[in-house]
Amino acid sequence: MPAPPTRDGPRVNEEIRVPQVRLIDQDGEMQGVLSTRDAILRAYAVGLDLLEISPNADPPVCKILDFGKYKYEIQKKKNEARKKQKVVEIKEIKVRPNIDENDYQVKLRAMKSFVEEGDKVKVTLRFRGREMAHQELGVKVLERIRGDMDYGTKVEQMPRMENRQMVMVLSPK
Repeated sequence: MPAPPTRDGPRVNEEIRVPQVRLIDQDGEMQGVLSTRDAILRAYAVGLDLLEISPNADPPVCKILDFGKYKYEIQKKKNEARKKQKVVEIKEIKVRPNIDENDYQVKLRAMKSFVEEGDKVKVTLRFRGREMAHQELGVKVLERIRGDMDYGTKVEQMPRMENRQMVMVLSPK
């Protein structure tokens, strides 16, 4: 025999299985402690539902309201919260050890705009051929980027070598 489905959310009407509840009516007025049966009858009398608001209180607090409308409001709040959250992406900028000044300025502007949007920036400095013998040039370029980006960023990952490239990750403060 399959297990009964578990309900998420507050208990409503006959699902409330305690002998007494503290009742708040549809206007938000405190009615005091009543038996659960009386509270449910009062809710039905005005054409609404009895909803358990605070199950851990002693006695539990219940409110008379329209359960369908309550569920709709909760769903609206969830959707609104989902809209407001920002997913942090990692944008990658590739540079070379002997990068030209104009190219450097263009890439720096791009990095600043990424950070202002709230994204992380992964700076990848690629060495080719004999450039591997002069890794200090790559370190200088990354240090220069770090100095120029300093105003609103922090270095999340210090420059480190991965095969033939040096990687550094910057994130907004």
